[in-house]
Amino acid sequence: MKIITRIKGGLGNQLFCYAAARRLALVNNAELVIDDVSGFVRDHEYQRRYSLGHFNIPCRKASPKERMEPFSRYRRSLAKLIARGQPFFQRRYIEQEGDHFDARLLDLRLQGDIYLDGLWQNEGYFKDVEHIIRDDLRLIPPTDELNQGGSVKIKNSNNAVALHVRWFDAPGSTTINNISANYYQRAIALMNEKIDSPRYFLFSDNPEAARVKLGLAEGCVTLVDHNKGDESAHADLWLMTLCQHFITANSTFSWWGAWLGGGKEKIVICPDLEVREDKTSPWNLSGQLPSGWIKL
Repeated sequence: MKIITRIKGGLGNQLFCYAAARRLALVNNAELVIDDVSGFVRDHEYQRRYSLGHFNIPCRKASPKERMEPFSRYRRSLAKLIARGQPFFQRRYIEQEGDHFDARLLDLRLQGDIYLDGLWQNEGYFKDVEHIIRDDLRLIPPTDELNQGGSVKIKNSNNAVALHVRWFDAPGSTTINNISANYYQRAIALMNEKIDSPRYFLFSDNPEAARVKLGLAEGCVTLVDHNKGDESAHADLWLMTLCQHFITANSTFSWWGAWLGGGKEKIVICPDLEVREDKTSPWNLSGQLPSGWIKL
């Protein structure tokens, strides 16, 4: 039997897609096959691409037939329609329903090949095979001079803190998608209380705007600004995982940086976003933030 998983989104979401599918394949003694195409062909807005080739993932990629080609969009729609009329445990096409944790996925036992389609943004989908997921997601280190030099700076810092600022909207926007400067100021103050002489390494899709937003003096923070675009996101993630402590954004990217990096005594501070426009936010759902992480 095999599970074909549809990988999609940015690097952080791709890792969640993989981790949930990998666990499901392990408990069912099934082959995991990666659809690295269909989740990206219509991503015209962000133009993201499959990025998991930078990890030690032991899975093959799906054939055109396994991706439901030709006419994959229509065949996938038909498969979804059929699945909605079936009991969950009999479906051949498993599509995520909503953002909340779905424990049914943990109990699913395959009766044949299935296609898995969802983001599955919760540690609960793979916590019981954590050691295998961590081994699979060992990043292949970039070999260029800038990233190797950055790794030396981080490793030579006694208390390196990865500080991530994600810009969902343009700097200065009054929308609610960007985390406030107040959160970062409180997180930095708390980190300064908990560890001696922290050295902050600022990761962002707009590093200079992030530094200005946070009001950080240049002498106390190192801007990691040499990796540009999604093509180099894995390099930033690798550097982030070398840090000892973490201040995350409301971002799956820094979620994975904090989850994969640091040691047993690491401090992870993350935003506590429970309500957004009178609705539960897709960030900080039950179980989404691991126990021990500090929510502000």
